[in-house]
Amino acid sequence: MSLTDAEKSRLTAVYDRYSDMLFRIAVAQLGNSEDAMDAVHDVFLKFIDTRIKFNDSEHERAWFVRSTVNRCHDIYRHKKIRAHPSLDDISDVIADDSDSEALLQLRRGLASIPEKYRIAVTLHYLEGFSVEEISAMLKISVSGVKMRLSRGRDALKLYVIEDENDV
Repeated sequence: MSLTDAEKSRLTAVYDRYSDMLFRIAVAQLGNSEDAMDAVHDVFLKFIDTRIKFNDSEHERAWFVRSTVNRCHDIYRHKKIRAHPSLDDISDVIADDSDSEALLQLRRGLASIPEKYRIAVTLHYLEGFSVEEISAMLKISVSGVKMRLSRGRDALKLYVIEDENDV
């Protein structure tokens, strides 16, 4: 399959627009950069193969995020990953202020919470998506997203309290 110059140009623009965000989401879900790179690569191959047409930029972005989350689920199930994300991998991707103790604690906390809450927290607080956008991407209700965010925050608070008690 060969791409026309217009298709190559579109692919380059789409890759530049979404690749960093999708990689951060994949690292947060899979815990290591190698699997995250594979997931993002697979999503872009699917995009090329299907030559999908989108209604608008929101539809396009939602498709990429949803496809990445789904691919991460597939990789997770296939490899039966049970370890928490590597804090080194996450620190390379998420932070501007990598020396911040609070940020390090956040990374550890994210690694300790269940995946469905980690996805919602990552998309909302780290990637800046609205509750409505996350609802559309994950194909769950707005109240479901709000519940996952609430439970994710509660789990992070518990982690912080436990971490402080251990010190």
